[in-house]
Amino acid sequence: MVQLTLDLPRRIALSRSDFLISDSNAAAFGWIDRWPNWPAGALALHGPARSGKTHLLHLWCEHTEGVIVSGEALGEEVVARLVAERRYRIAIDDADRASELALLHLYNFCMESRGGLLVAARQPPAAWTVVLPDLDSRLRAVLAIEIGFPNDALLGAVLVKHFADRQLCVAPGVIAYLLTHMERSFAAAAEMACRLDSVSLRDRRAITVALARQLLSEAGVSGAGVSEAGAHGFSSVSDSGVT
Repeated sequence: MVQLTLDLPRRIALSRSDFLISDSNAAAFGWIDRWPNWPAGALALHGPARSGKTHLLHLWCEHTEGVIVSGEALGEEVVARLVAERRYRIAIDDADRASELALLHLYNFCMESRGGLLVAARQPPAAWTVVLPDLDSRLRAVLAIEIGFPNDALLGAVLVKHFADRQLCVAPGVIAYLLTHMERSFAAAAEMACRLDSVSLRDRRAITVALARQLLSEAGVSGAGVSEAGAHGFSSVSDSGVT
């Protein structure tokens, strides 16, 4: 009998209690809490893929009754609608992909309305390629806060969270193995959770160290070589019930 793998909707936990804090993101989290005491009323978050930037945008919007807009979707029509609706607390995900003219108009509107603008991208605004001088000068004046690469404890907790979002409970031994063998990035953690979930459903196999080893071998990953102390560092996080 063929096992069908259904792409069912899954809950992505984006509440405050679901945000995992470590040295790599504590500064960014702290600045979200400092609103509205931001220099010039705007803030830029930058960091690697899946490092928690979108989660922080959601937390800020929940706190300020703001609106999230994707950079790719931000055009003149969207700005006109936001202005008409008097939405002047705006968070922009992947802001470096936004229309420059639309972003400039929205920036001016938020500042003139004494609102707030929170932008997120992989690179700080100073590293973006910006053609409009007015926008370039405004973005360079915005305080930019970096979200760094994860340490062992945070990466392990992120893995646990990705599995929990998929309603999966994975043994600590599997997490410890992944920490010592997979690419050490948030994006890799999300991808590995997705692949393990998919193969487990397709083949009706439990998510074990053997399955993780198989997938990493197929992907040609030879191992990240983290220390034994790193694995033990995760164990303490896992045991504390962080999800």
